Parts: sequence; structure tokens; C-alpha cells
Amino acid sequence: MVNRPLDRRAGDVRGGQGVLGGRWRRAVSQIGRSAAVWGVSTVTMLALAGILPDFRLQSPDGDSATTIAVTAAVAAGVFGVLSAVVWPLLVRLLLLVPALVLGLLVFFLNGSLLLVALRLNPSGQSEAAPETAVIVAAVMSAVASATGGALVVRDDDAYRRRLYRLADRRRGTAPACPPTHGTLFLQLDGVGHDVLLTAVGKGLMPTVARWLGHPDGPVRRQPAATHRLTPWRTDWSSQTGASQLGILHGSNHDVPAFRWYEKDRGEVMVCNRPTSAAELQRRATAHTGDGGLLTADGASRGNLFGGGADEQALVLSIAIGRRGRDTRSRAGYFAYFSDPANAVRTALSFVAEVGREIVQSTRARLEKRRPRVSRAGLYPFVRAFATVVERDVVVAAVMGDMLAGRTAVYADLVAYDEVAHHSGPLSRDAEKVLARLDRSLALIEKVAEHAPRPYRVVVLSDHGQSPGETFRSRYGLTLADLVRAGCGLPVPRRAERTRSGTEARAAVRAALRRWPVKEREERHRPTRRSEPVVLASGNLGLVSFPDVPHRMSEEEIDARHPALLTTLAHHPGIGFLLVRSEEHGGLVLGAHGARIPVDELKDGQGPLASFGAGAADAVRRTHSFPHTADIMINSFHDPADGEVLAFEEQIGSHGGLGGAQARPFLLSPLALSAPVADGEDLAGAEQVHHVLRRWLRESNGPEVPVEAAEPEREEHAA
Repeated sequence: MVNRPLDRRAGDVRGGQGVLGGRWRRAVSQIGRSAAVWGVSTVTMLALAGILPDFRLQSPDGDSATTIAVTAAVAAGVFGVLSAVVWPLLVRLLLLVPALVLGLLVFFLNGSLLLVALRLNPSGQSEAAPETAVIVAAVMSAVASATGGALVVRDDDAYRRRLYRLADRRRGTAPACPPTHGTLFLQLDGVGHDVLLTAVGKGLMPTVARWLGHPDGPVRRQPAATHRLTPWRTDWSSQTGASQLGILHGSNHDVPAFRWYEKDRGEVMVCNRPTSAAELQRRATAHTGDGGLLTADGASRGNLFGGGADEQALVLSIAIGRRGRDTRSRAGYFAYFSDPANAVRTALSFVAEVGREIVQSTRARLEKRRPRVSRAGLYPFVRAFATVVERDVVVAAVMGDMLAGRTAVYADLVAYDEVAHHSGPLSRDAEKVLARLDRSLALIEKVAEHAPRPYRVVVLSDHGQSPGETFRSRYGLTLADLVRAGCGLPVPRRAERTRSGTEARAAVRAALRRWPVKEREERHRPTRRSEPVVLASGNLGLVSFPDVPHRMSEEEIDARHPALLTTLAHHPGIGFLLVRSEEHGGLVLGAHGARIPVDELKDGQGPLASFGAGAADAVRRTHSFPHTADIMINSFHDPADGEVLAFEEQIGSHGGLGGAQARPFLLSPLALSAPVADGEDLAGAEQVHHVLRRWLRESNGPEVPVEAAEPEREEHAA
């Protein structure tokens, strides 16, 4: 990507002007722009006073036009000063409240500042109802932001300084940057390789289309390609926790799923839980012996893990730690919302997104679309946070990192993944999110032109998503219900009445006839602590028996619950099981009595016949993990339409094998070496890590400091 670096020295000499002349010229220009913004704000306030009945700038008896104009000018000026001085302090207090309610507080606080400005007016004649003050403050902030942006966009130096303020950068001179390229890694969470190509073909992502050299415009011009698109294959656990840990830290060893039970600690690990993320990052660092991809002069934005970056914000693994101001998890929120115009714009977009989700979900119910999951409760707000707040904050942070000249930046945009889970990966709702993400890429590309060093932009995804209805909607019971029924344990009445529940109970009765009652009671006396822990990660299910300290074998499971494995393996919604075997070491079970030792697994054969290339290696690798569950369950997969059955309430899911979820993409500049040689596959997040590290070395970027272990890891990845 070609950039146009700007001369950022505060004391450069232009047109024979000295240092003082340059500073004087910039000061005059700044005063002129501030005066223009003040004037527009004054006119806006006068117009709103004429439109809104509860907003008054004059006494009840009336005032002269001059008095009203002066009152508006003073109120606009005071409001501007309060926004510049008081607002950043209020935002620091906002960091103490949940980010989900930030949007509503933005309106309230902005309106409060306007009421204070009206009260401080010397004339004492202006007033507004509280709800009207919120509207007036929002409109004035938006108008001031638009006016200021329009005035500075024609001046490169001023535009650069404005971007710095929006990204919470100081206005002084920036540190000197090396002439080498910086590298920006943008993760589009959950966007599969085929979904990206489809969106490009439909014209939803013109920026990506231009990078790939796709024809555009009414005359179908063929631009020169600047990037190459490469698919890659995830591990069995096709989810952000495993993929991002492998990409950023070079190891996702012992991450069998998004959530799993660890018997030695008696704890359920969840990848998006701060304590779990911190522990996973610690383990990966200990396993590889290095800090991560971003060790030297790196920035991590909006990720689960830090990657060894010096600058971290909105990073989950540090959310529970006490770090410096620049590494706190919520520091990025302050950097963005310290500008009240940003706060108002994002808050308005937040409210609009909540309304958009309510309309879209209502339409889906009225049209009786299938498959469909519930989108009520807090989900509209969760979606708005992911698609608006998180996007805006992360993009602003990335802009600031580029303008600061950081060598490597890795940022995650989660908007598509959140919407696709509930609307479907191929839905119109998800397509609209892709279009907005493309606009974010275009904005970042534009800002890169003002960076002090050239940047190469790499776009990638951590996994895709596979469509399909939920296991519960198809069979009337959850995976946990089926496991309990197969164990002979009580299940809800709704599950008892289903065909699957009836068959499971029949299988239990038939199996118990093989065992004398006394012998079975001696083998296992059920207790509450011995009941199975059943967890779901997309279409991957995990069953653990917490009262047994080790990973149970097939023989031990059969002795305790003789019908369980048979019930699961023969269920039509389940593709295959992985268990430990005392005889074979590891064993894959499937329908029709299929039993294949893991050492003999082959792609395209037996229970793995429909799961594509790399499935056998992925299962073998997971079998070697210390914390693999007693029973690993992968759902059914239909290769004809790519559908899977999620064990969670999601109609777009990922986490296991089957379909598009295991096929993400890597979009890299042609200036960088090819990820893999022609004819080779890019398999596993750890191999992607080695590719990204190679690209950083090509740009003279940061290298992971422990070089002695590098050849061994690269040989293993190959």
C-alpha cells in the first residue's frame, strides 16, 4: 500500500518562513477554524431555539435580536469550553460503569453540560427542559464535529492534528519513525473465505474488491491488484480463542474448545472470560518461550490476548490486571470518547442499531423464517455494542497507532461474527455489516496516507461460520438432555417426550439388562458430583465426569453408563465422538458401529467422510491435549449445503469441524511473500503465526526474541 507521509516536524521552514512564522500561521489558522465552529454553533443554537418549544434564549417579555444573538453566542462558547475541558474528566468516570450503558449516559451527560452552559450565561434568560437539552446538545456536538472536519480536511497538517486528537494523541511532535514499513493486521472476526468472495462479487465490499483487482464501476474497469487472497484451515476448535491465541502467541496447545472443564483445577475455562484469557496467555507464553507476535513496538486492540504488545487497550486478558494507563482494558474507550462529538455520533449510531435489530428480528418472526433463534432480551444492546461501539473505538485506536508510527498493530473487529450468530452467516443483516466493515477499511486506508511511515495492511479472519438450525430445534432436546438420558439421569419432561429422549431411555433399559443390579451398584453409585458436565462450543460438545480425576476411557464410561456412548454415536444429529481407549489409545466412534483408532484415521473415510481435508490431523492433535474432555462430540455435517447443528442457540455457528467455519482467509499485500508455496495448504493458527512473523521480518519489524526455539517450532508447523 502506497502512503504519503507528511513532514511532522513542528519547526520546518516553508516558503522562507522561520519556526515562529510557521507556528504563528498555524495558530492563526486554528483560531480561524475555532471561530468558524463557534459561529456555526451559535447559528445552530438560534435555529433550535426557534424550532423547539421548550428551548428559550430570551426572557418571557422578549428581547432584542442583538441580545438573543449575544446570549446564543455566549451559551455556545461556554458549551464548547465545557465540552473541551470537563468532558474528558466525565469520560474517565464513565470507565467505571459497564460499557454497554455508555451510549445512554453519553446523551445524559452531554445534555447536562448544555444546561450548565445555559445557567452560566450572564443574561440569565436562557433555559431548556432536560429532555430538550439532550436533543440540543446532541445536534450542536454533531454540527460542530462536521464543521470542524470540513474545515480541516482540506489542510493536511490540520487534518493530521485532528486525527491525533480523535485518537487521544498529544499535539506535540511525534517520535521519529524509521523509514521501514509498518504492518497493520485487521481481523474480521468470523468472516469465512467464501463469504468474503461472495460479498466482493455482490459489490458489498468495494475496498476489498479494489485490492483484489476486481472490476468496478459502470464500465467495469480492471484495477491493478494490490493484495492476494489465501484460504487457511483452522484447528478442530474453530473459534476465536484457539485461533487468536495461536496467531498472536504461536501456540494454542491444550485449547480443545471455546469452553471446557479442567479436572485438575475444578474449573470451567471460557475463552472470553478475563481470568481464563489471562491464564491461556500465560500458558502459551510459557509453552513457546516468547512474548508473542507484537513484542517490539506493537499494539493490540480489541483482542482476547495481548500478543506481547507494549500498547494494549480493550484486551480481555488484561481486563483483571492493574496495569499502566496505556494498557488498561478500557483505556481505549477514554481515548475515543474524550471527544464529545465522537461520543454523540457513536451514541446515536448505537440507538439506531438497537432499533435496526428490533425491526429486523420482528420482520424475521413475521415472515416465519427458518432457521431462527430468539433475539430478545439484551441481545439488541449486545449487537449494537459489537457493531457500533467496539468498531468505532477499535478503528479510532488503529488510526492513532498508525499516526504514532507503531511498527505492528493487531486489531479485531467482531461485528460480523455477532450478527451472523443470530441472523445467519449468509443473511441480509450480516451482509449489511460486511458493507460497513468495508467502509472502516477504506477509512483506515485513507488515514494511512497521513501516517509518518508507510503501512502494509493485512486483513484476515480467525474462522468462518457454518449455517444450520440448532440441535434443540431439530430434535426437541439439548445435548445436555441427551447425555443425561443416555446416563439414565432425570431429564426435563419436554425432553422425555421427544423421540431422541425415548430412544435414549430405551437404550439405557436394554443396556442395564446386561449387568446384574448388585454388580452395577458396586461399580458406580450415582451422586450429584458424579453427574456429567456438558458444555457446548458451537457444534462441538464436551462431556466430562468431574468425580474422576483423569480422562476416562471408553471402558470406564461403558462400565458406568453402558448406554451413553452407543446413544451418542448412533444419534442422527451427531457426526462422531472422540474418546480415550485403554486398548487403542484414542478412538473415534460413529454410526453403524464405526470404531477407528486415531492413529488409523484418514480424511474422507469412516465417520470423518464428510468433514474435509485436515479433519484427521485435527482430531489426532486434540486427542493429545491434557485437558481434552472425556467425550468430544462433533455434530452432524451435510457437505451438500454446508450445514451443521449447533449445540448452542445459534443459526450461524463455529467451534468444531464441518463447513465454512473451518475455512477463514488471509488477505495480504503482494509486496509480501506468499503465505505458502503453490499447491500447499496453510493449516492451523500456529502456522499462520509463523507466516505473520516472517512478514514482520521482511519489513524489518519486531521479531520474537527467543530465536533458538524458532526452527523447531517452524518445522513442527510445516
